Amino acid sequence: MAVGRTHTALGAFYRRLAARIGKAKAVTATARKIVTLFYHTMRHGLDYRDPGADYYEQRYRDRVLKQLHPRAAEFGFTLQAATGVS
Repeated sequence: MAVGRTHTALGAFYRRLAARIGKAKAVTATARKIVTLFYHTMRHGLDYRDPGADYYEQRYRDRVLKQLHPRAAEFGFTLQAATGVS
């Protein structure tokens, strides 16, 4: 649960899941992600470098927008970026 208070990619992952599915399931999912990262790091001798929460949030935002454009097109809508809003 401590990872939820950090400014890391894992912390951002935990916070996003906790808001959506609850804290208990988010802890389990985050623990699994940590174990998987640890395994791949040890198995393949790779260095793990945390990209940070901002990088994770930007990738998440890009992924959501990529899925949203075709979905809006199915209903006959087009999406436009709002001016002055980041």
